[in-house]
Amino acid sequence: MSAIAPLRSRAEALAAPFPALLAGARHLAASMAAGSHGRRRPGQGDEFWQYRAAQPGDELRAVDWRRSGRSDTHFVRQKEWQAAQSVSVWVDPGQSMRFASRASLPRKADRAAEIALAASVLLIHGGERVGLNDHGLPPRGGEVQLMRMAQALERDLSRAPEYGVPNAREIPPGARALFLSDFLGDIDGLRDALTAAADRGISGALVQVLDPAEEAFPFDGRTIFESMGGSIRHETLKAGDLRDRYLDRLAARKDALRALCAAAGWQYTLHHTGQPAAPALLWLYAALERVA
Repeated sequence: MSAIAPLRSRAEALAAPFPALLAGARHLAASMAAGSHGRRRPGQGDEFWQYRAAQPGDELRAVDWRRSGRSDTHFVRQKEWQAAQSVSVWVDPGQSMRFASRASLPRKADRAAEIALAASVLLIHGGERVGLNDHGLPPRGGEVQLMRMAQALERDLSRAPEYGVPNAREIPPGARALFLSDFLGDIDGLRDALTAAADRGISGALVQVLDPAEEAFPFDGRTIFESMGGSIRHETLKAGDLRDRYLDRLAARKDALRALCAAAGWQYTLHHTGQPAAPALLWLYAALERVA
């Protein structure tokens, strides 16, 4: 368990400056469970929220006769919604995520796991249920769930495929989801996942994690490019001649990701491992509220 501690401690430290994140205003029946905090919207719960004027169709038992007796209007006593929202997190297990261009930079997998776990800390501390997609960890709350997630995210990637693909069909209908990856593999798998998510009422956020070298392409002269899994290899004597074509294709991939997210009602952002992790977590905080 000692290997889990560094990731968990980094995630806790990253989450510390932020208030509790409430992930959900949309509560579909398939993803509802009793929670411990309110959502400032009417619904099932024990905590009083507000009075409102009675309307045609309200049941007589819903009328607060004591409050109504002090005026000429009948009032209904509303309670706060206290259902927890399910959030499913997917961190790309592909070998491409093992890349780091310099020893001073974290691997993409490590940074993605740190951000994902920090977001999970905020979500669970806010009363939400969080799980890991493709890990047999359905959404649950509590500190034990955080430990399970940390253990799963510290897994060995050596036997993973070159590029991972999320599976939205494992996510509860009406839930929210977070996908973190470099998204440099076949985009058809992601397109299918986001389409399936939209069809099942799943909204979420997509974080593309790239190494600074993947963004700048600082290569020149004779260079051997090899994938982290060794299945893809390309040698060139003039790497600099590839820069413009590479940057064009990378820009096209980013545009495609933005378009897929827009079509599915998701949010997209890009994060570089050379940047601090905190801004990405802050973006997630706002993004989850935008897809409410």
